[in-house]
Amino acid sequence: MTQSVFFSGKGGVGKTSMACAIAVRYADERQRTLIVTTDPASNLADVFEQPIGHQITPIAGVPNLWAMEIDPDHATEEYKDRALAPIRAAFPSQIVQVIEEQMSGPCTSEVAAFDRFTDFLVLDDSAANPMAFDVIIFDTAPTGHTIRLLELPAEWTRSINLAEQGSGQTCIGPTAAIQSAKLKYERALAILRDVSQTAFTFVLHPEAIAIRETERAIGELGKLGIHTHQLIVNGLIPPEETANPLFAARAEMQARYLKQIESELPYPARRMFLLDGEIKGVNRLREVSGVLLDGRRPSPNGHRASGPMSNDSLAIDPSPIHTIAIPRNRLTPNSHRRTIFFAGKGGVGKTAASCVTAVWLARQGYRTLLLTTDPAAHLGDVLDVPVGGEAAPIEGLPNLWAAKIDPKTTADAYKTRILGDAWRRGRPPEAIKVMAEELESPCTEEIAAFDRFIEFASQDDWEVVVFDTAPTGHTLRLLELPMDWSKQIDVKAFATVDTAAADDVAKQHFSEVIAMMRDPERSTFAFVMYPEATPIIEAYRASEELRGLGIPTGLVVANFVIPPEQATTPFIRARRAMQEKYLAEIAERFRVPILQIPLLPGEVKGLEALADLGEQVYGPVLEQVASL
Repeated sequence: MTQSVFFSGKGGVGKTSMACAIAVRYADERQRTLIVTTDPASNLADVFEQPIGHQITPIAGVPNLWAMEIDPDHATEEYKDRALAPIRAAFPSQIVQVIEEQMSGPCTSEVAAFDRFTDFLVLDDSAANPMAFDVIIFDTAPTGHTIRLLELPAEWTRSINLAEQGSGQTCIGPTAAIQSAKLKYERALAILRDVSQTAFTFVLHPEAIAIRETERAIGELGKLGIHTHQLIVNGLIPPEETANPLFAARAEMQARYLKQIESELPYPARRMFLLDGEIKGVNRLREVSGVLLDGRRPSPNGHRASGPMSNDSLAIDPSPIHTIAIPRNRLTPNSHRRTIFFAGKGGVGKTAASCVTAVWLARQGYRTLLLTTDPAAHLGDVLDVPVGGEAAPIEGLPNLWAAKIDPKTTADAYKTRILGDAWRRGRPPEAIKVMAEELESPCTEEIAAFDRFIEFASQDDWEVVVFDTAPTGHTLRLLELPMDWSKQIDVKAFATVDTAAADDVAKQHFSEVIAMMRDPERSTFAFVMYPEATPIIEAYRASEELRGLGIPTGLVVANFVIPPEQATTPFIRARRAMQEKYLAEIAERFRVPILQIPLLPGEVKGLEALADLGEQVYGPVLEQVASL
């Protein structure tokens, strides 16, 4: 029986590194092992330092180990070809074209990736396992997205059932073409629930937000009947580094959270120390598995495994990294409202950067709205005040409002509004039935969230809107929605011929938002990353995709930068030297203003801490504006 091992957790906590290290250990123990990622912004190839891509690929230097990165675009085309094959044979080309256009929306990509994912999960049930893997490791997407992915079997079963009773057509293709997938999805969920076949490993840092994220995720899995959990607590400060004041303060903070983890998350747990360099390459992965599973001490200067480094290269250059001064006109409004989007890999500090920026702008006297569409919604944790679904003033700081766009709540309101509008317009019952069927699909959450964002962005109450977005892969799909749904609107007349007026209004809203995103005078896209290879590569890929949509990157935030004066030990000097190399790479790749946020003794939490950090990174507020 093939064992399935899932690695999950908040983005940026080291899921992929830990998953790869465990995969190497299984393979070294002569178990035929496959590691698969469903993350839209995968970095398996970066960790193994070899091309992988959308096919099962042997890993060099590790007999018994293979890897695959499920590419959403490839998976979508494969899925559409399978779904449309019987339709092409039975219907005129005009009908096929309409159905194909209806399948061009973002929800098709998500279900296609899940469909490919389940092919691996149910390998024992078919001839699709010619290599007879003993273990399949799934390096999953960040927690919020993973939970939505795992909810799909139950939700798509309901969506398919409803479609069968109605028009026979769903937004992911003809019912007849996807009916056979029901059994596969039901089998997948059964495997996920089987403690003898499946284990979930949650990777987390000893920090408040990561603990709450893990608790939420375990709770959501429990609702699906999935209860097999274990933990890896990653990024612990080595005891010998606590002579440094900055690292000593962080170690003290971590010790408090380790006790909280033991109390609130009573599951089998392993601990992994912070290393002095990156985890890349097979040799480094074997070392990590030894530390994690055998209790070995990590060797110093481990990052040299990726290439030789002289002692001279560890010297700290006192001159500043190639950093461009931050022009305030990229943050402040001019004759237009300014919208600032913070994007990047999960766990890089997007929410903290968003909150610091919003607090600084509000203290400058600008009426500022802080929004998030991240399913995990950490705004309230960082602000240390409750944040709800409606824009509400933040007590203690004039000019600042905040709101979270909850996908499930927003989707319910969206469905009610759309169907109510259809009844009021006197649309035929048959047309409303088709609309209701389409709105039952899980992708409605994403559309509704974007629709809610448009509603906020269209209001005239704010001078600045700061948008704390979801992790990069999810963000890009969100930003592509207007383009995709404009296509959907064009063909919706196939089912409801009297929707032209409403669709014209929707198109106008979408066009206005797209124009705003593309206009540097009205919007700024800021990518947040810490100075290591994986987040830089991911952010660069995302920025190039945005550029292809006509949306330029206006600002880069380099987070968790070790201050030069804190580089007092060989370990910290090695990490600082690694960061300097990557700070230079950030400057070379992006060629936009770079904002550096230092590694701090503790978490950024509360308005006072956010105000202090804002002045440190952006400069002082105007004297006439009241301070906290």
